[in-house]
Amino acid sequence: MTASAITFELADGVAWLTLARPDRRNAIGPEIARALHEAADLCADDPAIRCVVLTGSGRFFSVGGDIDVFSEAGGDVEAIVLDLAHSFHAGVHRLATMDKPLVTAINGPAAGAGLSLAILGDIAIAAASAHFTSAYSAIGLTPDGGASWWLPRLVGLRRAQEIVLTNRRIDASEAAAIGLITRVTADEDLIAAVREVAVALASGPTRAIGRCRRLLLASATSDLATQLEAEANSIAATAGGSEGREGVKAFLAKRPAVFPNT
Repeated sequence: MTASAITFELADGVAWLTLARPDRRNAIGPEIARALHEAADLCADDPAIRCVVLTGSGRFFSVGGDIDVFSEAGGDVEAIVLDLAHSFHAGVHRLATMDKPLVTAINGPAAGAGLSLAILGDIAIAAASAHFTSAYSAIGLTPDGGASWWLPRLVGLRRAQEIVLTNRRIDASEAAAIGLITRVTADEDLIAAVREVAVALASGPTRAIGRCRRLLLASATSDLATQLEAEANSIAATAGGSEGREGVKAFLAKRPAVFPNT
């Protein structure tokens, strides 16, 4: 991947993606944006990968966009930032829509675009020392990375308004309490806790999980009749697939299911 801006490790069916610019506090510049898209495509397309973990290196998860890129762009800033946002968003969208679960391991502070990445996980587990800040309007900018889409869905419009407009810092405990993240763990237990969840997801029915992801994303904009029809089609397809057949057999036989890789 691009200049090792994101490192990749595969173990037990879990792809571990690590933002690897600790000297820049994992700020999102062109290299990380391109690497995120490359990594997302790899994870989405490789059948050996059944779950994805995204985390940061060093003390920070990510401080958001690389402001040096903005300041050095001069008169070209609008075009350069637009190109960066499009590149970053391509990776975000692939991670959000791939047929595999995403777990975010939030190892430290997450701000701006880092906040967007942190809350992207289906399961978002944060170290106790982590905290969250929108940060955009504090420097005259607006959200990217899907923050304006995810925040109202996760915490409600009223809280989203406060988070984005006031840039109030939210500690890990409060983030869990309001539904911004899934749960908090001690700093030293973060990786073990994330690994346990990710390995369990990787051993599950990947195709069914992918369909669950799509149903949940669609629910925010579907009416009830449309959602019911989507659910009917989805459960029928999964019941007829290899995962559904194995799941039912295992349930009746009172044994653990062993879901196929394809």
